[in-house]
This record gives sequence, C-alpha cells and structure tokens, in this order.
Amino acid sequence: MFVADNLNVNSEGHLTIGGLDAVDLASQYGTPLYVMDENLIRDNCRKYVGSIRKFYNGNGLALYASKAFCCKAMCKIAFEEGMGLDVVSGGELFTAMSVDFPAERIVFHGNNKTRAELTSALEYGVHRIVVDNLTELNTLNELAGQMGKKADIMFRIKPGVDAHTHDFVKTGQIDSKFGFAIETGEAFEAIKAAISMPNINLRCLHCHIGSQIFELDPFDLAARIMLSLISKVKLELGYEIKELNLGGGFGIKYLSEDRAIEYEKYMETIAGVVHSECERLDIAVPRIFLEPGRSIVASSGVTLYTVGAVKVIPNIRTYVSIDGGMTDNPRYALYKSQYSACIANKADQPFSEAVTVAGKCCESGDLIGEGMPMQKADPGDILAVFATGAYNYSMSSNYNRIPRPPVVMLKDGQSRIVIKRESYEDIIRNDLI
Repeated sequence: MFVADNLNVNSEGHLTIGGLDAVDLASQYGTPLYVMDENLIRDNCRKYVGSIRKFYNGNGLALYASKAFCCKAMCKIAFEEGMGLDVVSGGELFTAMSVDFPAERIVFHGNNKTRAELTSALEYGVHRIVVDNLTELNTLNELAGQMGKKADIMFRIKPGVDAHTHDFVKTGQIDSKFGFAIETGEAFEAIKAAISMPNINLRCLHCHIGSQIFELDPFDLAARIMLSLISKVKLELGYEIKELNLGGGFGIKYLSEDRAIEYEKYMETIAGVVHSECERLDIAVPRIFLEPGRSIVASSGVTLYTVGAVKVIPNIRTYVSIDGGMTDNPRYALYKSQYSACIANKADQPFSEAVTVAGKCCESGDLIGEGMPMQKADPGDILAVFATGAYNYSMSSNYNRIPRPPVVMLKDGQSRIVIKRESYEDIIRNDLI
C-alpha cells in the first residue's frame, strides 16, 4: 500500500511518517500540511554523494536540484550532506546565499536568466553558470568583462534522446526550449564561439534528458553522445572539456506498481559507460556532475488534508473534497500526475473505494487524482497523499487567495516547522490601494 519505507501503521491504526503519528501531526500543526522526513532526505543525499566516491573515485559532485524543493533548511541539509546546489533563479540563489552556502558548490541554471541574475551569479562567484543560448553567452561575456571577471560556464546540450516520459517533462530532444542541439550543428558552433570569447571559460558540457525515467538505456545513450561531442571538440578544435554534467531525471515511486531503479544501479551503469567510452575515445575521464532533485525529496514528503464534503454521484463517481488542492499540489492539473493516498486515521483498514479527490478551489480541474483507491472517507478524516516532497511546495500558489501550507520536518522522532503557514495578512502584504 505504501510507496516509501518510512511509512507505517501504528497500534491505533494510524499512518506514521518517520515514526510519528500523522493524525497527531495534523492536530498539532493543522491542515493542509506538508510533512517531510529529514532522515530519508539525508539518506538519499548520502547515496548520491557515496556513488560519486565509489564509481568516480570522488571526481565529481552531486548537485541537489533545488527547484524540487527550496528553502533555507533544505539548503542547509544539502550543504551538511556534502551536496552541491543547482539553482535556476535569482530567488533560489538568494536562498542559498542567505544560509552561506559555499559558492564553489553552486551551479546556476535556467533558459532565460536576466542580466540582474547573471550579475548576481558573477558577484557571488558561483562555480558554474549553465549557458542555454547565444544571447545569454554574449550577455555573460559582456557582463563579465565589465566586472573584470571570467565566467566559468557549462553549455546546456540537447543530445536528442527520447526519455519515454511525459511530453511536458522531456527536455533532451531537439524541439525543446532548453539548450543547443547537436544534430543541427549549433552546439558545436556555440562551443567554437565560447572558446574565442575573452571573458568566458568553457569548463563543462551539460545535458538533461527528462524526468521520472525508469529505464537505464536513455542515460547510457546520452552519456555516449555527450562524450562523443567532447571527443569531437578535442580532435577538431584542440580544446579539452574536462567536465560533464549528466543531469538528473531518476524516477521515483508514486504508485505501488512503479518500478523505480535503485539509485546506485543508475550510478554504476552510467559510470561503466563513462569509463569505457573515455577509453575507447582516448579522452580523460571527465569530472562528473549529477543533478538529482525529485529523487532526493519526493518520497520523503506526505501532504495531510482534512476531508470536508463527500459527494456521491450514483453510478458516476464519489468526490472526496479536501481543505487544500491545486494551490498546494498543481501537478495533477498540469500533468495528470498520479499519486497514491490513504485515510491516515483508518490506515489499518482495507481500501474499499475508488474516489476522486477534489480541492477547494473554484475550478473544475482542481483535483488531486481520479479513481484513487482508498478507505471509506468521512468528513473530518485526515487524508494523506504520498510522495509530495518534490514540486508541490515549489509550485504552490495563492490562487483564490488561499494561503500556502507550512512545511514540517521530521527527524529522529521530533518535528519542527521549517516554513511557516501563510496568513491572510501575508496574502495582502504587497497590496496597495
């Protein structure tokens, strides 16, 4: 029934998260409530950091993709566990800076960074800026020159790999807003341009083929393509690129039938390809970057709601309405992303219904899921939706002027608030008359 090992049922028949009673947490902090298991997050970080050590002799860095879930506490956890950070906006960079995250472990991503964001990245001295297009390359060269700096960059490359995932989260194919395509020759031409620029240091090539991938072959193929490009650059331009960022996209278990591959298996497979291809191509094994995000935090998260109305439409469906919805989890509305759930105060009871979980927004599409197996729900029950640690808080909104829920971290049997619940006063804070 459960999609993560940190979920269980106690003697009262209640769901437990990291050993703590979900019903008690809902009572203590109110609902909707994001709950995240810090021990599980740290364990996932250690798997990636350990894989770099094991399969690349420590010649690399696992970067936490902070877009999955970003706050001060999460940045601090990533730092303490030896991770770097991949940030994609000035706001994420500012969050990292606010907790003194070391700049030499930050990579700044994004397909349309503003001049202000690029300036901030240069001022802070981030480790690498991921350049997405020629406009950005020229702007960065100009800004770095004005500041008397050299910008250390990665190029975002489209390797043309179909990752067999949802169209909205496939980013490695030629028709993508991200990066330079290899097939058209634009990637090679961009590399030539960067090499000639006085204020640019091209350090690394980067690719990211998609998200929620359950296969090894796409990663294998992407690594081969990227190493082949590094070899071509060395042979034809005499320029050696010594770093390779292979992105993230490692699938996690949202439903019991999902067959997620162990992270170490991903790492072992990719490492084998990298080493064999480098030997075949007669190039040095590059320093490796990885960008896990979802696989670090998603399974650690559970969102708790209170059930309100239960509406039965005979022979059609049953709507179970909750006190949250698309404002705290828009992924079903956006992608039809599927989740599993249970009634936390009836976790020992069998699933007896298939229901549609509906949010409270004035929007027909405000759903968390349809046909979701669940125990019989009654008003006042606590409903738990699993694997909500990634892209839920990050994508939350104030639609209908609904305040965002708080985030509570659990660690070693204790709970603490790491993001406060918004108030109505917070909602109107920036309003002017």
